[in-house]
Amino acid sequence: MTDQIQLDVHESEQKVLRRLDELKVPYEYHQHHAVHTIDECLELPYAEADVTFCKNILLCNRQKTQFYLYVTVPKKPYRTADVSKLLGVSRLSFAPDEALPELLRLYSGSLTPLALWLNPDSGVQLVLDREIRQPGRIAFHPAVNTATVIFRQEDFFDRVVPALPGTPIFLDVPWPVV
Repeated sequence: MTDQIQLDVHESEQKVLRRLDELKVPYEYHQHHAVHTIDECLELPYAEADVTFCKNILLCNRQKTQFYLYVTVPKKPYRTADVSKLLGVSRLSFAPDEALPELLRLYSGSLTPLALWLNPDSGVQLVLDREIRQPGRIAFHPAVNTATVIFRQEDFFDRVVPALPGTPIFLDVPWPVV
């Protein structure tokens, strides 16, 4: 990995939006103040009951040779043991801070599966918790945390996901027992 990567967030966002337009995927586009957490996303004015805002987590194996973009529902706690076991990868952990700009050309707070278009050769494996597929719509950042795109669930799963690099892994991740 390199020491310094210059990121043009406007260019990254435009690349994602152009790709959606090329695919003729309808979406709502909303600009907003910078949000850094899923809780802040859920406070946005268009975070309506039918919109699934996803929690996106960049993970890696112990050797930092395999990277996973794990996408789940907003309030589900992340448990390393559960996701590691389902993926068959021992010792998953959060990816180091420098992995986000180097692999996906993003800053912290902007992680999104749509960023896989920014560096198709990154080798990042998309991992989707099946629970994100719900009736209604689904929302993601378009590579910046100052905007959100909202899709119909069908458009995301039937048109966007197949156009992303690689083949996603779908998991049935259990809720932790309290």
